[in-house]
Amino acid sequence: MYDAGRLVVGFDLDMTLVDSRQGIVECMQRVLEARGVAATEQELWPLIGAPLLDNLALFLPDEQLQAAADDYRADYLVRAVEVTVPLPGAHDLVAAIHESGGTVLVVSAKNPPAVRAVLEHVGITPDVVVGDLFGPDKAKPLREYGATAYVGDHSGDMQAAQTAGVRGIGVTTGPTDADGLRAAGADLIVDDLHELVSRLDELSE
Repeated sequence: MYDAGRLVVGFDLDMTLVDSRQGIVECMQRVLEARGVAATEQELWPLIGAPLLDNLALFLPDEQLQAAADDYRADYLVRAVEVTVPLPGAHDLVAAIHESGGTVLVVSAKNPPAVRAVLEHVGITPDVVVGDLFGPDKAKPLREYGATAYVGDHSGDMQAAQTAGVRGIGVTTGPTDADGLRAAGADLIVDDLHELVSRLDELSE
């Protein structure tokens, strides 16, 4: 039997708790098109989960990045949040953790206002929200809040878990497949969050 007091689960946001593909891709396309650059969904999909400025830098010169990021973030809050939906099992897993006395963290590369807007829209209420962090940088709040596991869809999420010294749980709902998650150090891989509802012991210390 696991110790509920030591069940502190961190989650990535995009393509882990929520399906944000449509909103992200369409916002990126609008921002890039306004600057004369065309990008397909196939080009943008693998980038979901990485920092916005890094993604924009693949298409735009340095002098355009900050303005493009500002435009993206403004557009995202107006047009992307409303088309974002929870992924299968997200509500059930968060509820199961809370009902057991555990704690839920969301640690995302997305900026905090957007993280909170998305979570409010889909009806998921974590105990802690941290934004603007990617890859190993996510380890700091995971350590600070005593996380016992970190759930994510990106190789960077598995690096975060390794750096924090917690279990890395990979979910294949994002652009990184099971092999990629395993190569990045995932301790456990699932196809969706429903699989974890009955496996809380594997998310505890």
